[in-house]
Amino acid sequence: MTEPRRTSPRIVAVHTATFRQARSLVPALIPLAAATGLGGGPWTIAAAVVIVTLVSLGTAVLAWRRFTYLDGPTAVVVSRGLLARSERTVPNDRIRGIEIEAPLLHRVFGLVRLRIDAAAGSAPGGDEELLIDGVPRAEGERLRTAVFARRGTAVPGAETDGPEPTESEAVDEEEYARFDHRWLLYAPLVGGYLALPLAGIGALFRLADELPEDFLPEVIGVDAGDPALVVAVLLGALVLLVAAAVIGAALVNWRFRLVRRGGSLIASRGLLTRLHTELEIDRIRGVAIAEGAGMRLVGAARATALVTGLGDAARRGQLLPLGPKGRCRDVALRLVDDPGPLSAHPPAARRRRITRAVAGGLLVTAVGAVLTATEGWWPVLAVGVVLSLLGVPLGLGRYAALGHAAGERTFSVRGGWLVREEAILQRRAVVGWEVRQSWFQRRNGLASAVACVGAGRGGYLVLDMAADDVAGFAVAASEPWAGALVPEPR
Repeated sequence: MTEPRRTSPRIVAVHTATFRQARSLVPALIPLAAATGLGGGPWTIAAAVVIVTLVSLGTAVLAWRRFTYLDGPTAVVVSRGLLARSERTVPNDRIRGIEIEAPLLHRVFGLVRLRIDAAAGSAPGGDEELLIDGVPRAEGERLRTAVFARRGTAVPGAETDGPEPTESEAVDEEEYARFDHRWLLYAPLVGGYLALPLAGIGALFRLADELPEDFLPEVIGVDAGDPALVVAVLLGALVLLVAAAVIGAALVNWRFRLVRRGGSLIASRGLLTRLHTELEIDRIRGVAIAEGAGMRLVGAARATALVTGLGDAARRGQLLPLGPKGRCRDVALRLVDDPGPLSAHPPAARRRRITRAVAGGLLVTAVGAVLTATEGWWPVLAVGVVLSLLGVPLGLGRYAALGHAAGERTFSVRGGWLVREEAILQRRAVVGWEVRQSWFQRRNGLASAVACVGAGRGGYLVLDMAADDVAGFAVAASEPWAGALVPEPR
């Protein structure tokens, strides 16, 4: 293609209905209406709706007219802007992946939006690397295929929302994972799925607290201070919270499927908004398997790929968003080699974890003892004793999470208590090491090593391992140059 193209004109209807371009103008219209003395009657509201809709339509038409894209032989170019014109160019060889997103309203009009992720810096204001919003699905697939073909990589097959491919159509496709809808029952144990329902329930309670007192009996019909009513409300809120978490997980992960096509992994998911995310296998440097505190109770986990140059990696790098831990590990080991069983850290690390966990409780206990002896006020002492006792299992749990292993081509590190994460990384991913030793660690013969990598979080910590084992582990997990990382005695 040598001539710039426009998106489908049907995107004007989508942006008008969602007030995409006019959202920033609505806050300015409110004080303007107040300054002109407009009342709040039905005619005023109807006029405001008409004006905002017309403004939205006008800005949507202008934005569509001013937006063009070009997928040339060497780069993708996007031009946009109503008053200030901007043009962004991303070379094809810097593109890390293309995500095809189909929100509900886009699907009604037969459109998709493309998010092009590239290692070319981010736009000011936190915008996506490149966003092409409002092309037909066939054009989106053509653009994705053309870009990857010009990069000289294997071109993955097109993804559709239709029936599953037949055996003859799927001959070049290898399925890595498929979401089992029974796994939605894990959702109430995942903090991410509980955040939005908790915020909604909190808003409802706040609204009820703001209602006039004489209005509450008319709504509830019973005494608001009745213990039975309080219990019923709490149980209802709990049921609502669980149901909302399950529904939220279903909306995001419905029909999740991870397949390999050529040199790419393609994940599709979503009930209302359908997402198709592509990852280059050659750029995957490892896999992280995370288990929250609640997830560990039922043996659940989630798996995420650690990819170089990938934006929004926590979402776009998902290999299995939720499922049994064994299934997550099976998916992970299809991409990286198994480094072997984890090695336990020395007993000094256990003592250090327990000491740090009970230190706060012991401090509160000491303060409580003084208050009890001088003022006869014992509640602080009781709280301190309880915190000290709870610190022991907390320290043991944090110690149990520690571990590391080194294989022929991969190594793994594990840590965390509230969210326990094991990262399995390729040796070639390591670009450096950092060794840390506090005064207390030196006294106990311990050290912490950080593997610096160009993917995921950028650094993975091996906490409180034996200081004498740091150099050997660094060499086994990377290259011989890491042998210089012997902690110097002080």
